[in-house]
Amino acid sequence: VTDTSTPAEEQDLLWCGFLDGYNDVFDRVSTRAPVPLKRAENKEFYPVTTMDDPVIEKLAIDGVGNVFATDAILAHLMTCPRSIYPWDIVVQKLPGGALFFDKRDASQFDYLTVNETANQPPRKEDDDPEGINAPERLSLEATMINQNFSQQILKSAKTRKNFDLPNPFFDEDDDEGMEPASAAYRYRRFDLGDDIQLVCRTELHGITKKKVTTTASAKDDEEQYMTAFALNEFDSSKTHLGINWRDKIDSQRGAVLANELKNNSFKLAKWTAQSILSGASQMKIGFVSRTTPKDPYNHVVLATQFYRPKDFAAQITLSEGAMWGMIRMLVGIFKDRPAGKYVIMRDPNKSIMRVYGVPPDTFEDEDDDEDEDEESEE
Repeated sequence: VTDTSTPAEEQDLLWCGFLDGYNDVFDRVSTRAPVPLKRAENKEFYPVTTMDDPVIEKLAIDGVGNVFATDAILAHLMTCPRSIYPWDIVVQKLPGGALFFDKRDASQFDYLTVNETANQPPRKEDDDPEGINAPERLSLEATMINQNFSQQILKSAKTRKNFDLPNPFFDEDDDEGMEPASAAYRYRRFDLGDDIQLVCRTELHGITKKKVTTTASAKDDEEQYMTAFALNEFDSSKTHLGINWRDKIDSQRGAVLANELKNNSFKLAKWTAQSILSGASQMKIGFVSRTTPKDPYNHVVLATQFYRPKDFAAQITLSEGAMWGMIRMLVGIFKDRPAGKYVIMRDPNKSIMRVYGVPPDTFEDEDDDEDEDEESEE
């Protein structure tokens, strides 16, 4: 990675969806007054990949950029040196040279990892017959917590701010009785120099009001866009150092966060990169724990904290320049390669990223049926 400059220009292209206002009651949550986590059962979430996004498709046809991705995919690649578990990203290069960074339909890409970077990451244990602390189950639990938390901390639809275009993925006929989760899709273009115009769908989760000093004697409420994510505690006796959040989070939150930064370095870096990409002024982190260590279905919010994404990046030694340098390097790898389909893969055993060329129909399910032969090849 040589060029580590930040983008020469950032430009908003389109805003879709809506955002609800943040409920500042959650600033006062503590272990003495925890809040049970509710399930957002009627909310629909849309982790739609790049090639399936109709807005990105139109922007690509209109020639608005030449590299396309979602914030989740981009943030993953930007921070991937911190990753431990294997992963893969599909890259499609069109005959005109446009690059699309994509994910496989069947991949675990959208599931959050838990304690991936810990000294002793979770594994299936003999004393856990139901496997509630196995990596796959923890991943599913963490992903559900994250989605539920992001919606619970918002106020009702009365505070809603609608953007120019509706949510591009919501279909009232298909999603009967459901409504889209509060999310604004902010399509942005980043000028990375060397003729790289990167178009990214970024995501925001809510609006918060912050007091901003306007004159010596006056403070005004300023609307700020925010992202929201949740860290989760499952069983402190199973983790290295065994910090119990209920004992420490009110008086020593810094120690809890430092431990999380060690155990979840990749996940936190990814969230920070996503928040920076979306231009969020604030990133809300929730600390969510199981009601009891043996119950993976019921949770309480023990604390929440606002961070400014760029300040938090500095705190976790995440360099914004290095993030963009990683993307420039990857785009450069494909610059002189012929049009076709490629896979970027992290080696399961070593800190090495490999790039493979694959046939154009790889990972495509014919008629949406699961092709078992294809699955076994993956």
